[in-house]
Amino acid sequence: MEYSIQELSRLSGVTTRTLRWYDQIGLLKPSRVAESGYRHYGKAEVDRLQDILYYRALGVELARIKECLDDPSFDRLAALRSHLAALEAERKQLEILIRSAKDTIGAEERKEFMSDERKFEVFKQRTVGHHEEVYGAEIRAKYGDKEADEANAAVMNLTQEQYREWTGLGQEIQKRLEEAVRACLSPEHEEGKEICALHRRWLTITGNRYDPAKHRGIAELYVMDERFTAYYDKHLPGCARFLRDAVVYWAK
Repeated sequence: MEYSIQELSRLSGVTTRTLRWYDQIGLLKPSRVAESGYRHYGKAEVDRLQDILYYRALGVELARIKECLDDPSFDRLAALRSHLAALEAERKQLEILIRSAKDTIGAEERKEFMSDERKFEVFKQRTVGHHEEVYGAEIRAKYGDKEADEANAAVMNLTQEQYREWTGLGQEIQKRLEEAVRACLSPEHEEGKEICALHRRWLTITGNRYDPAKHRGIAELYVMDERFTAYYDKHLPGCARFLRDAVVYWAK
């Protein structure tokens, strides 16, 4: 099956202007260009456009998408599974937030008192639920149900101040990982050391203890399973690997 640029535009919802731009920057080249100058796209180009749109939906920049798709080691099936894991996790988080918003609206309409603890409980539940889905099976297999349950309970028992610090650390780690990857820094760079320290603080703020060996073991999981990778690579591929490599090098 072959599509003209107009047909591919109608099929995908991507404008012909965008498709021409993708061609210009080398992100999506047509399979052939007729003597008339019309672009034509085959199955490989259709699949590549689908890959591009999945990455775009997750907020990945065009230049980085091109790097990923042009990498000889690119595994399309693995990438699709990673996209699915990230999208499903995002959907579940949104469902939890929607329920919380409805509860809050109902309380406001009925002039009911809602405690501060209840206001924050949904965010804790959302975090625990996400981590259980992404990390649960592997952590339970590696460290046992008791430790996994204690880790979940530790999050639920955080004070509001601790919870704000914990979530703030998580956001800072993600931001600095993305900046480090964009800057092509080595995990052995001083920034890698600081990110490793932030990650250890993020792990231990709930009261759990992580010696260097355990810290490295947790970080290894981030690249061993696509669901772990999807969490840190949700905006920019390479973040999970950078974090793993930084922890392996600096956690001693």
